[in-house]
Amino acid sequence: MSTSVGPASSGALVRRLRLGDAVVIGLASMIGAGAFVSLGAAQDLVGTLAPLAVLIAAVVALGNATSTAQLAAQHPSSGGTYHFANQQLGPWWGFLAGWCFVIGKIASCAAMALVVAAYLVPEPAQRPVAAVVVIALTAVNLMGITRTAALARVLVTVAIAALVLTAGRLVVGLARAPIDPTEGLDSTDGDAGATHLSTIPGPLAGQNAGLWDGGLAGALGAGSGGTVAIALAVLQAAAIMFFAFAGYARVATLGEEVIEPRRTIPRAILVALAAVCTLYLTLSILLVFVGPAPGGQGWGPAPFLTALESVEAGGVWHAIITIGAVAAAAGALLALIAGVSRTVLAMARQGDLPRYLSRSSNRYAVPQRAEIVAALAVLALVLLASDALVAIAASAFGVLLYYAVANLAAFTQEGQWRLYPRFLQVVGLVGCLVLVAALPGRSIVAGLGLVAVGLAYRGIVLAARRRGT
Repeated sequence: MSTSVGPASSGALVRRLRLGDAVVIGLASMIGAGAFVSLGAAQDLVGTLAPLAVLIAAVVALGNATSTAQLAAQHPSSGGTYHFANQQLGPWWGFLAGWCFVIGKIASCAAMALVVAAYLVPEPAQRPVAAVVVIALTAVNLMGITRTAALARVLVTVAIAALVLTAGRLVVGLARAPIDPTEGLDSTDGDAGATHLSTIPGPLAGQNAGLWDGGLAGALGAGSGGTVAIALAVLQAAAIMFFAFAGYARVATLGEEVIEPRRTIPRAILVALAAVCTLYLTLSILLVFVGPAPGGQGWGPAPFLTALESVEAGGVWHAIITIGAVAAAAGALLALIAGVSRTVLAMARQGDLPRYLSRSSNRYAVPQRAEIVAALAVLALVLLASDALVAIAASAFGVLLYYAVANLAAFTQEGQWRLYPRFLQVVGLVGCLVLVAALPGRSIVAGLGLVAVGLAYRGIVLAARRRGT
C-alpha cells in the first residue's frame, strides 16, 4: 500500500501511522496515569493486595483489547467503538459507546493536565499551568497526526527511562534497608493475612466511606477487613487501575490513519498492553515492598516521589521521576486529545453531534474543529474539577461502559473477522460491568446522569429530524 500523502479532501484523513507509531501512541496513552497516579491510589485502597488489583485490571483489559483489535480489523475507520457498535449493533449502541468515550476521555485529559501541573508548580498555580499545557498539546495535534506520533515517541521514551531508573533505585534502597512487606496486615482478624483496610488512608476507602463515597465496597464495610468486603475493595482498586490500561486501544480510534489496519492495529494493541502490564505489575510490587506510605496520609498523586523519600533517595532522583512524570502525563494527554477528537469527528459525520465538527483541515489532515471543541471541554474541567483522582474515577466509569459495548459488538462478529474466541469477549464484558459496579458511588451517580443527558439529546435530535421530514 502506498504511503504517500497529498492534500486531504474535506472530511478525509490520510493513512500515515506504521506499527511503531501505533505502539508508541498506545504506550503514551497508558503510562502517564498508571505509573504516576493509579498505582498509588490502588495501594492506598488495598495495600499489599494492589498487585492483585493490577492483574485483575490487566485481565479485563486483555478481553477488551482482543475485542477492540478484532473490531478494528474489520472496521478500520475513525471513531473506535462508536463506529464498531454502529456497524455491529445499531446506532443507539454506537451513540452510547461514543458518548461514554467522549465524557470519559475528557475527564482523563483533565486528570493528566492536572498531574503535569502538580509536578511542575505549587497548588495556587496548578490550574492555570494545566490549562496552558492543554492549549500547547492541542496545538501540536492540530499540526498533524505524524507530529503527534513523533512527540509521543519522545515523551514515552523519557517516561520509561525515568521509571526504569527509579525502579532500580528503589531496589537498591530496599536491598540496603529491607522493609517487611507484611507490615499493615492484621493477623487478629477472622481472615488471617487479610489487609486491614481501616488503617489504610485514601479518598476511596475507609470505615466511614459509605455508599456515596466508597461505592459498593464502602457500603458493605470494606474497613472491617472481612473477606467479601476486601474482595470488593480490590475490585474498586482494579477499576481505578483500569483507567491506566485504557490507552491500549487508542490507536483503534485512529483506524482511518493507520497503514494496513487489519494487520497493524491488532498487533499494536497487544504489544502495547503486554509491555505496560509487565511494567505496572513490577512497579506495584515495588511499592508493596516499600510501603505503607510514611506519615499515614497515603501515597497521594505522586507515589514514586514518596517511595524515593522512603528509601532516602532525594535530589537528582526526585528530578528524574518528576521529568518522567511530566513527560508521561503529557504524552498521555497528547494521545487522549487526538483520540477524543477522532470520536467526535465520527459522531459528527453521522449527525450524532453537530455536523459542523466533521470538517478536517486540508493542510494537516486533522479534524480541527473537533479537536478545538474537545480541548475547550478539557479546559473547562481543568478549571472546575476538584481533584485529579476524582477525574480518574469519572473517566473509569465512561471508559468501562465504552468497552462493555465493544465486547458486545465483537461477540457478534462472524467468519473471517473472528480473530479471537468468544470467551475473551465474555471475560471483557463481565469484567467491565463488575468494575463499574465497584467504583465510588459519587462517580456512578454522576456518570449515569451524563449518560442519560446524552441519550436524551439524541432522542430529541431524532424527533426533530422526523418532524422536519
